[in-house]
Amino acid sequence: MRAIVGWSLRFRFLLIFLAAGLMFFGYRDVRNMPVDVFPEFAPPRVEVQTLSVGLNSTEVESQVTIPLEDALNGVQDLDIMRSKSVSDLSSITLYFKPGTDLMRARQLVTERLSVAQATLPTWAAPPFIMPPVSATRRVLMIGLSSETIPLTDLSMTAYWKIRARLLRVPGVANVAIWGERLKMLQVQADPERMRGNGVSLDEVMETTADAVDAGLLRYSEGAVIGTGGYLDTANQRLVIRHVPPVLTPAALAQVPLKEHPALHLSDVADVLEDHQPLVGDAVVNDQPGLLLVVDKFPWANTLETTHGLERALDELRPALTGVQIDANIFRPATFIDMSIENLTRALIIGSLLVVVILIAFLFEWRTALISLVAMPLSLMVALLVLHQMGATINVMVLAGLVIAIGVVVDDAIIDVENIWRRLRQQRLEGQEKSTAATILDASLEVRSAIVHATLMDLVVLMPVFFLEGLTGSFFRPLALSFVLAVLASMLVALTVTPALALMLLSKAPLHGREPPLRRLLQAGYSSVLRRIIRRPAAAYVSVATVVLVGLIVAPQLGEELLPTFKERDFLTHWITAPGTSHPEEARITTEGTEALRAIPGVQTVGAHIGQAFLAEEVVGVNFGENWISVDPNADYDPTIEAIEETVGTYPGLLHEVETYLKETTEEVLTGTSQPIVVRINGPDLPVLREKAEEVEEALSSIEGIDELHKDLQVDVPQVQVKVDLDKAQHYGVKPGDVRRAAGVLVSSEGREDL
Repeated sequence: MRAIVGWSLRFRFLLIFLAAGLMFFGYRDVRNMPVDVFPEFAPPRVEVQTLSVGLNSTEVESQVTIPLEDALNGVQDLDIMRSKSVSDLSSITLYFKPGTDLMRARQLVTERLSVAQATLPTWAAPPFIMPPVSATRRVLMIGLSSETIPLTDLSMTAYWKIRARLLRVPGVANVAIWGERLKMLQVQADPERMRGNGVSLDEVMETTADAVDAGLLRYSEGAVIGTGGYLDTANQRLVIRHVPPVLTPAALAQVPLKEHPALHLSDVADVLEDHQPLVGDAVVNDQPGLLLVVDKFPWANTLETTHGLERALDELRPALTGVQIDANIFRPATFIDMSIENLTRALIIGSLLVVVILIAFLFEWRTALISLVAMPLSLMVALLVLHQMGATINVMVLAGLVIAIGVVVDDAIIDVENIWRRLRQQRLEGQEKSTAATILDASLEVRSAIVHATLMDLVVLMPVFFLEGLTGSFFRPLALSFVLAVLASMLVALTVTPALALMLLSKAPLHGREPPLRRLLQAGYSSVLRRIIRRPAAAYVSVATVVLVGLIVAPQLGEELLPTFKERDFLTHWITAPGTSHPEEARITTEGTEALRAIPGVQTVGAHIGQAFLAEEVVGVNFGENWISVDPNADYDPTIEAIEETVGTYPGLLHEVETYLKETTEEVLTGTSQPIVVRINGPDLPVLREKAEEVEEALSSIEGIDELHKDLQVDVPQVQVKVDLDKAQHYGVKPGDVRRAAGVLVSSEGREDL
């Protein structure tokens, strides 16, 4: 250490120049570091979804989910596999061991799916892998509504224009659209008119498929797209392009039936323009609308991605006349800005307090300046190391830096104070020792004790780096930033602090009177210390009392993985009984959003119901989520209490007010949005329900449990179709024909592309 301090004193001007350059260029690099709310706390995961339109959850589970689980089981480094099966959709999420290469895991899953796809029923869409997203995947929620534009037209604009533009923003992984109503031509077959004209449903379907260029019935002639070809003349070649004549409902209605040329489609069906059957919906500020949910990649910068999305929306606004765009329904960047602002303010206040204390105790502005320079320099070194490690700036990293300020300040103050005291002593005693030698000795005099204290601080934090799971993902960045700041502070104290002391204190007047505050405190401390030395028993009793009280109070303190952050965005689950219809869920959700918007301090409210294509919500139409944005200027606690009180006024619903972070951490831990889940496995569903009631009764007596409930797995009313084989044989109808015809009439089926 003597060599390091000696070198710093000898080349002090070069060292200060390098430190200034590090601050200047470091600030530029640190500004480009990715910023997020929290560190990436979820293990590598891959989600596989399979659309199964028209199938109930039992059929999806047995014919799609289970075969895919069997195929994916055993993938290298697979840790946990969870699946959900609901009507029309199967979802399998694979969690891999920490440290697994995400892209390699996706490649392995893709290889398994390519083999498993051939074993799935033909009516199941090919399984697809969802885009890679971060644990806090949602980066922005955008509400679209209009009083003049129909939702079908708005949906087409959102899908083909807005979504396509948002996907071009760097960092955006996916854009899901709730409430989407895609415009399409529909042939709504009328069984009465078909029976009266002797027309079968197959004839209507084949006629529709053959009426356009690209039919979807593989066995029909329309499945083969005819080529245009070309004509050669004496001088040129003319390419033949067939212009589709059927583009409107009126044109399609006039297409003659295949086996009854005298009849048209309009004679046996209603041909009109409508949208697909809805498996989800959206409510934006109390009215039907579209809710665009934007997800980000794990490596994306939340602030840059958000600003890029907002710039893209600003570019689109001039072309979206009559469309209300609300981009404040859910915006995590607001919380990030607020957190960084608050922590920056804390750093500034802490630095100012240090300056005040230094001046009060030393009565010397030069010593305060040296300490003030040492603090930001130490933090900058720590941030640059984090930048080189590819880390992100988040709440946990900043919290570690704020905690480290105490050690950083201690390093600077102890060194400067001892140098100041030794220089003053040297001048008072008239020693011939050089100023540089005095500073060297003074710095080394306290350095050994400071190094040992610093190493003790670091050793205490070592177990944090070996934490696993969610706890380790959250607290390792905090510990790492703290350790880097402390090590940087020790390096600065060995180099920059002595160099600045030699430059600023070598000719400074150090013979001033002793500071009054220090004299007063020293007198009081001396008086107390003399009494303790004379009668140490009182001190022992006091320490023992404090320890005993601490041991009594400690078990009564609550335990939480994370503190409660004052986020301004909330969500409420809005879950009705299984089997609830889409209109009823939409009605209740709309009423809820109206009541929530009436609360003072609530800025915007948006809600999504059920599913959306390429979305993470694998639920039925009885599942809704209300997203609430609270005004930054509103009184936080009363507003939250009003929201919870309003939500609690709706009986019969399973509802809960929580932040997005809380929900995502619970999903990583348990696979659901609940903090503690008890799972019971077995082949007999009635027995499982009995056991679930027993477990619920046993848990109900535990103090502190809130929202205790069984999972909503209940018998849902169904319309069952059972084929009478004797009658079917009489009419020459097979059971499969009945199912296919009923499915087409009730849930529709795509037959052509325009």
